[in-house]
Amino acid sequence: MEPIDRITDNLDWITLILFGSLLLIVIAKKIFYTRFLNFIILPFNNKYIIMYNKKEKLFNWFHILLTLFQIINISLFAFLVWKSYESPTTFVSKVTFFVILGYLFLFVFAKLFLQLGNSFIFGSYSTINELLFKKTSYLNYGSLVLFLANILLCFVFINSMPVVLSAFALFLLINIIGWVSVIRIHQKFISSYFFYFILYLCALEIAPLIILGSFLK
Repeated sequence: MEPIDRITDNLDWITLILFGSLLLIVIAKKIFYTRFLNFIILPFNNKYIIMYNKKEKLFNWFHILLTLFQIINISLFAFLVWKSYESPTTFVSKVTFFVILGYLFLFVFAKLFLQLGNSFIFGSYSTINELLFKKTSYLNYGSLVLFLANILLCFVFINSMPVVLSAFALFLLINIIGWVSVIRIHQKFISSYFFYFILYLCALEIAPLIILGSFLK
């Protein structure tokens, strides 16, 4: 019998990443219990948006903790999909994950400050702040789906295309629900800046989803 090389990945660092992101959720739930209960039913009930839209908005600890959770799990999901389907037979260094994480951090915060900066120029800071809060809340909720998918892809259904496609479809559906809600509530504001809205939608919302979707090919 000829020896066959078998490539095994050390999942210890991924376990730590998953545990760390779970810890963010536990802290958020512990400190902001009532707010967390309202958040967990977000796609089915707008109570969370109605209650917390007018105060604190983007820059509060609950929202910050969930946004960190979102960035970590989107990065890990992208890494796992790329590792499984672009390079399934070769070792992929964990450095790749941290590169993805770093780029995503830069992208998210650069986009945030550009959006808030533009809101000052157009004199619409309050409205843009509300819009970003709603949109990011749905992104944060969608990242819960990716968290579960990351666990399944690492420990249960390794390299499973159905898990990847199902998670991506649910993540997309949750955010479509969020966008429909945002557009419906802010349709007058959007119609006033329609060209700017279309430009923003294509450059900063659709393009990142297309890039993430390209990992599924």
